[in-house]
Amino acid sequence: MRKFFSLMLMAVAAMSVSAQNVQLHYDFGRNIYSNEEAGRQKVTLTLEQFKADKWGSWFYFVDLDLNRKETMAAYAEISREINIGKQGFAAHFEYDGGLSSSPYVGSYQQAALLGGAWNGHSSDFSKTYGVQLMYKRFFKNLHDTHAYNSFQLTGVWGLNFAQKKCTFSGFIDFWRGEKDNGHGQLVILSEPQFWYNVTDNLSLGSEVEISNNFIYNADPTSSKTFFINPTLAVKWNF
Repeated sequence: MRKFFSLMLMAVAAMSVSAQNVQLHYDFGRNIYSNEEAGRQKVTLTLEQFKADKWGSWFYFVDLDLNRKETMAAYAEISREINIGKQGFAAHFEYDGGLSSSPYVGSYQQAALLGGAWNGHSSDFSKTYGVQLMYKRFFKNLHDTHAYNSFQLTGVWGLNFAQKKCTFSGFIDFWRGEKDNGHGQLVILSEPQFWYNVTDNLSLGSEVEISNNFIYNADPTSSKTFFINPTLAVKWNF
């Protein structure tokens, strides 16, 4: 999953700001964990867009997992933030969900989130950051799952340096998931990205997905829950 935040979240409320990009990632996860991640696709196409307005901001992204013949999965998140005062606080609303034709679909249960956010930045906007604390409601889907209540804590960051030629950005999520037996577990997911900005439009880089209790382990003989999945990527900024 890609979940890269455009990190213009702190744009001045009175301004109208929009950013959009498309990313193409080659994922090495199945090469590293050939048994545990036997169903992981090697190519993911991501479209994301951020738009700020005088009330707050919209953000969404869509991931398409591809193989040589077809689209194997589609996953999307869309969120709305409404500014509260002028100190960086906002109300946060979000929906997460997707579809998959693969039997390895451990992360696609739909969810709605509601909570608060706090966003900030340096004076020149070269450093940006945000924290979100949310109630999370998972909904029942077609794979014998059940609805349950949860929470999510999210941190996002962005750093431009080397005269804006390099960008280090990403997020980290913590939320309460459930095992097959109904017992709770802490799920951790982080996806730091590094980009070298060749031009204002073209960037080359990598994303590293770091997770625990997130990925469906396809190997019944393995109890592994912690995975590190790097990619090589290209991004076009519109």
